[in-house]
Amino acid sequence: MTREEQGMAIFIRGHLRLLAAGMRNSRHSGAEILDKAARITGTAYKRGQYQRAIEDLTNLINGAKNDQA
Repeated sequence: MTREEQGMAIFIRGHLRLLAAGMRNSRHSGAEILDKAARITGTAYKRGQYQRAIEDLTNLINGAKNDQA
């Protein structure tokens, strides 16, 4: 995972955390953010599966950090 991909994964994870807390953004729907997370992780998510996507992205980010160390 490149640094750019890792940065995008961190951003998407943060957005998912806000969605999971009930905060909404007028520019991006939950489905759009889950689709972006799915492209990064390779796992398809259904509507409302924010916590699962957060966990998958966290594992991916931590794995990338361990590979860089």
